[in-house]
Amino acid sequence: MQVFRGIPARATHSTVLTIGNFDGVHRGHRALLAKLTGLAKQAGLPAAVMTFEPNPREFFAPQSAPARLASLREKLQLLAECGVDQAYVCAFNTHFAALTADEFIERIVSGLGVRHLMIGDDFRFGKGRTGDFALLQQAGREHGFGVESMETLVHEGERVSSSAVREALDAGDLEHAERLLGRPYCIAGRVIHGEKLGRRLGYATANIQLKRLKAPLSGIFVVTVDGIADRPLEGVASLGVRPTVSSSGLPTLEVYIFDYQGDLYRAHLRVNFLHKLRDEAKFDSLEALTAQIARDVSDAKAHHAALRVQMAD
Repeated sequence: MQVFRGIPARATHSTVLTIGNFDGVHRGHRALLAKLTGLAKQAGLPAAVMTFEPNPREFFAPQSAPARLASLREKLQLLAECGVDQAYVCAFNTHFAALTADEFIERIVSGLGVRHLMIGDDFRFGKGRTGDFALLQQAGREHGFGVESMETLVHEGERVSSSAVREALDAGDLEHAERLLGRPYCIAGRVIHGEKLGRRLGYATANIQLKRLKAPLSGIFVVTVDGIADRPLEGVASLGVRPTVSSSGLPTLEVYIFDYQGDLYRAHLRVNFLHKLRDEAKFDSLEALTAQIARDVSDAKAHHAALRVQMAD
């Protein structure tokens, strides 16, 4: 997938385009992208996505904006896996936020050569969110591009949305989040140096860099890890502020991978969250923390074993 920063002043080719934040790339997003790529293939044109960095809600209200489900790199990887050919990442700043709806339309017509546009049924655009589906239809008639909206996907009786995924993660219901996403929730990042406390306690962990303002979940989790071997490796992860050993309040993702001894520093890993074991807790001593880690490892291994049996049946 080709990735472009911003929109060119003048398009060199036409596109079949969709626009949105696509946070988490959940089942609803995937259904829209499947239709997009199908239309693009029929037309012999690239399937293109226009998205924003930062998320507009982070720009307007950074302190109250919801936790991101995916970093920009994670989102782009997920879009590529859905068959998207081109991604246009637009810097959402004061200038972009001030574009009128008509100016926004001119950007996608002249810069992206839109031949057909697919949007979600709740898509709004332009200063004050004045642009809507009817305005896009009118612009399509004037500029010669098709416009189609897709209703919000309902899966197993539930409306699929990024907000619903966040609520499931915040509640610790990883299985529910997986149903909405169509895959386990994951966080990807580079392994960075930590304080080596886990190694001293007998459980060496990989510390994953978190490139987000806040995490959408916290606690101790059963996980698998991609990016090390030709198959996912089993493990247990802690995501939180580590109240026993730190007072910084900064979230940290640490993963203990079962029966693995190699050096992972600077490796880029994807951690798949399968099940929540418990909330974070503050312990009175490192001895009490170590004992709890041993129980967490045992519980996670038991859960992995049960999953293997379930998959074999």
